[in-house]
Amino acid sequence: MKGKYVINLLFIICFFFINNKAEAQNKVTKNATGITVSNAFYDGDSITQVNFYTLRVYPPMVFKNTRQERAYYKLIRDVKRTLPLAKTINHIIIETYEYMQTLPPGKEREEHIKRVEKGLKAQYTPQMKKLTYAQGKLLIKLVDRECNQTSYELVKAFIGPFKAGVYQTFASIFGASLKKEYDPEGDDAMTERIILMVESGQL
Repeated sequence: MKGKYVINLLFIICFFFINNKAEAQNKVTKNATGITVSNAFYDGDSITQVNFYTLRVYPPMVFKNTRQERAYYKLIRDVKRTLPLAKTINHIIIETYEYMQTLPPGKEREEHIKRVEKGLKAQYTPQMKKLTYAQGKLLIKLVDRECNQTSYELVKAFIGPFKAGVYQTFASIFGASLKKEYDPEGDDAMTERIILMVESGQL
């Protein structure tokens, strides 16, 4: 049951992002490979410039015990399962917001949001229901990583501190927190390492 409520909360957060001032989205979206291609000028000639992603190389893992080793490989599995969903959510938020700017304020936007919500639930609910409770909590953190703001900050900015507090209380009942920040240099350092290795094809 916990996993179900975390997943429902994720849908709520996703649609707060879409249905309000998405100008808060200021993170640059990278392409899937991390490679950018552009034109550069050298001695009056136009040449193709290819910028490759930074490849980080980590030393092999050394485990203190079998329990730590199992936890590491479990985290790899969880990241591989949830990271694509987090990236998809960020893409949907940006794409939907950009399209909504072409619609006049009012009924048309509301109807479009309803269609998007219906389509997302039909497409992703079966997939999200298969997530474990730990994966559901990780997914919320990875959404924070991809969207570049905590869920609490966004909900508070869009609908006010009272309702943000209500949803924070709702999340805390099931062991989650909308205020929890993704911390790649601290608590989430191992998760960040795994993400970077997955994105570069090392895992």
